[in-house]
Amino acid sequence: RGSGIEYRGACISVRTLDLEALRGAEICFFCAGSKVSQELVPRVVRTGCTVIDNTSCFRLDDDVPLIVPEVNADQMTAHKGIIANPSGATIQMVLVLHPIHQVARIRRVIVSTYQAVSATGQPAIQELSDQVKDLFNFHEPQARVYPHQIAFNCIPQIDTFLDNGYSREEMQIAQETKRILRDDLIRVCATCVRVPVFFGHSEAVNIETARKMTADEARAILEAAPGVVVEDDPMHNTYPQAISSVGRDESCVGRIRADSSVTNGLAMWIACDNLRKGAALNAVQIAERLISS
Repeated sequence: RGSGIEYRGACISVRTLDLEALRGAEICFFCAGSKVSQELVPRVVRTGCTVIDNTSCFRLDDDVPLIVPEVNADQMTAHKGIIANPSGATIQMVLVLHPIHQVARIRRVIVSTYQAVSATGQPAIQELSDQVKDLFNFHEPQARVYPHQIAFNCIPQIDTFLDNGYSREEMQIAQETKRILRDDLIRVCATCVRVPVFFGHSEAVNIETARKMTADEARAILEAAPGVVVEDDPMHNTYPQAISSVGRDESCVGRIRADSSVTNGLAMWIACDNLRKGAALNAVQIAERLISS
């Protein structure tokens, strides 16, 4: 309270979150963490307001639609006052998987994510910046946000680990993918890695389909898919990159090729702005669909 956020040349005051502050609102975005959403979202919904929740709080709740508008906007009509925004890593992948799944039925997905520090918030951005400065000045870097130094390092842990050896983020991606694509038979194995990049998530994705699909066929399908941009000319060094995805609305896909380890397999590389389509834009698109319906 008392601070402000600059938006379009004006300073918008930050107010204490309470029901009185939300009185009269028709749509409310919650982005303050799962604990806040768990406590306040049900109370806000009871006032008649529709909540678009950008935390992990309701993503796996069967009564809450988990929406990527280009993929499953039709499921929004079943909402009971809450619509969940998926994780950024899931959004950029399902945008690419959905059009392929509709044609060739995806049976298996193996994904390794390379996730930017901005997904953890401003303290993580500051930590990476400070650690780089410390190392260049021959000082010992301090790790406070992450369990290890993130500067010039890759940390194979996002969120806490579960008894099965997977992290919560990895299991979340698997479960969210099945929910959004509406297919519980898809097998998903995820490995999530935090990398020393400020903005933009990248993913190496291998899929196995029910029928064989060539790389050219997949490329043509993806070129016509909403929310997807194909950047795939590796002979001329053209492929998606985290740095070039920043500020863009689309999920960028390239390095599309046959997976030579299976009969009906494809391999690809995906990059996306994790703060834009991976978070804010997807939530705004949900709201736009609500308003226009």
